[in-house]
Amino acid sequence: MRVKFTSVVAFLCGITLSAALVPLQSKTAVSFTRRSGFVDIHANRHKMLAQRSKGRPEKAFEGESFERSTTSLSMSASASNESKEVDIEAVGKYFVSAGIEIVLLAVFLRLVDTGMSPERGMSELPLPVITALFYGLSLKSRVFNPLNNQRPNLGKDDKPAKGFGDRVMPSWTPPGVFFPILWIFINAPLRAYSTTLIYEANGHVLCDPVILCLMWHLTCGDVWNTINNTERRLGASVAGVATVWLSVWYAIYRYYEVDPFAGKLLGLTGVWITIAAALVTDTWRLNPMADGNLDVLYPVKSVGEGSKTKFFFEEE
Repeated sequence: MRVKFTSVVAFLCGITLSAALVPLQSKTAVSFTRRSGFVDIHANRHKMLAQRSKGRPEKAFEGESFERSTTSLSMSASASNESKEVDIEAVGKYFVSAGIEIVLLAVFLRLVDTGMSPERGMSELPLPVITALFYGLSLKSRVFNPLNNQRPNLGKDDKPAKGFGDRVMPSWTPPGVFFPILWIFINAPLRAYSTTLIYEANGHVLCDPVILCLMWHLTCGDVWNTINNTERRLGASVAGVATVWLSVWYAIYRYYEVDPFAGKLLGLTGVWITIAAALVTDTWRLNPMADGNLDVLYPVKSVGEGSKTKFFFEEE
């Protein structure tokens, strides 16, 4: 039974990874040239807009608007290194929110364990319900995180897609619709089923140290989502996705120690996280700041300004 299940999962992941590596044609007219080892995007954009302004003066304002919209991410990230400082408030909120989330997840699982205690005359939940529980946590763990964790809107309602349409993406970026399909039909089921196997192996305990390793991985992913998709910090996103990558492979190792088959299933999600980390890093490389330098790998803010990192109950 496990062999058949593994074959099906491997087939689905093979299709998924193949789709991820299909080069997509660029949707931008910006040309790229190599200069001192990085992509000089801004120089070509300025040249293109200057030519448009000379040939069609009445369109100059539209060109300026285009320039502002396509470089808004870089301009908001940094005008120059000298005018920026480390966003200490953001760093503190990342750690606090991660601590709150992992504690709340542990308390939640512990409460469910208590509710299934034989001493209280309560029967254990059926395994399909346990699997459904972990499936839900895999998709909605961010409800336990106090940060703003909005997901990309993928361009709905003719609005720019946060996290996708606001930056130059690598040519090998999968279509936007690929990501929800991957998470809903592949990653979340793999996490849920592998964790159910750990639950069976550890004596039917939900708040288990090994299972909490996966909960920590979900926590890291939720904080990273705020950094990358909500705050759009390209440099800090690279450092953040490294944490997500390390946490998933540690969880895979711990799962494998308890049940090798569960570790292998969760390992398939680690393959995708590795690809995602490469995509995030390549995106950072392709989007230098206005001064031509790459964004720093930690959160920064303009000197004298407040942090844009907010808890959900704070006003913007």
